[in-house]
Amino acid sequence: MADTRRWVWLGGIVLLCVFVFLLHSILTPFLVALLLAYLFDPVVDRLEKAGLSRTWGVVAVFALFTLIVMALLLVLVPMLAKQLVRLYELAPQMLDWLQHTAMPWAQSKLGLADGFWKFDKVKAAISEHMGQTTDIVGVILSQATASSLALIGWLTNLVLIPVVAFYLLRDWDIMIAKIRSLLPRDREERIVSLAGECHEVLGAFVRGQLLVMVALGIIYAGGLMAIGLELGLLIGMIAGLAAIVPYMGFVIGIGAALVAGLFQFGGDLYPMLGIVAVFMVGQALEGMVLTPLLVGDRIGLHPVAVIFAILAGGELFGFTGILLALPVAAVIMVLVRHVHDVYKDSDVYTGADDPQL
Repeated sequence: MADTRRWVWLGGIVLLCVFVFLLHSILTPFLVALLLAYLFDPVVDRLEKAGLSRTWGVVAVFALFTLIVMALLLVLVPMLAKQLVRLYELAPQMLDWLQHTAMPWAQSKLGLADGFWKFDKVKAAISEHMGQTTDIVGVILSQATASSLALIGWLTNLVLIPVVAFYLLRDWDIMIAKIRSLLPRDREERIVSLAGECHEVLGAFVRGQLLVMVALGIIYAGGLMAIGLELGLLIGMIAGLAAIVPYMGFVIGIGAALVAGLFQFGGDLYPMLGIVAVFMVGQALEGMVLTPLLVGDRIGLHPVAVIFAILAGGELFGFTGILLALPVAAVIMVLVRHVHDVYKDSDVYTGADDPQL
């Protein structure tokens, strides 16, 4: 009987994997909606405790979320669009600066031969690609409207996400209770315990790390803009997004900011020191305040595991795989930890059944 139950569980897991693989192209809006429902369920629970019904709590959360998103779109999108256009305009000048200033300096310091970088070919390829159009918005629109069916599908997903998220969030507690009622009675406590550990890890990462990314993006962008860096907002936002992997946001952000600062400020020392100070302050706040306060020490995902999970998920299932990568990795980490504990308590590890030599 025990072997039969194991095979049933294994078959269910295999069928779930096959289901995700075959339908991954249409799962993205449902996964995004599931993520939103998971993120906002604690907020709705608190509103319920305050006296609101579940439905009105969901309506209040969605209304607040919509207002925040609309405000960000109205404020950030025009600013980011201007910086993207500015980056597009500065790109040829930056290529010239790299070719005639940065590369010769590095070549003389490293003792490299002439033409080692083959930068003329790189510049020609980039310039040819950029010269194909003078309108960034036109390129985006042309790609988006290349297929009317793709555009309709994208708009459908955009409408579908809030609808699915609303019903998932409204019925979240009911669904969790029904799933728990289907668990094997003799294994319910163990499964619920493992699910609780997974919830701690997922909650720490999904909620906490997202808040850390937003906070770092604001710190980096605000500091760089205060210094006067033209591309400060764009670089700060990219550094904040890259902070999903520890230290990656710092490395990418400070590298891009220093290059942009060298191009804009030349050899002026104080703006460059200001750029370094912004990222050092951001890194210190992340390590001493943001991560301990918002994430804690329960995540347990090594940075290498995060990178591998994202790349593997994207390779196997595209954007759907990227959405699934970190939650699946967190759950696998909890299960591996459980298997490790079982192994340490087993006779295989202790050798209790082995004959004495």
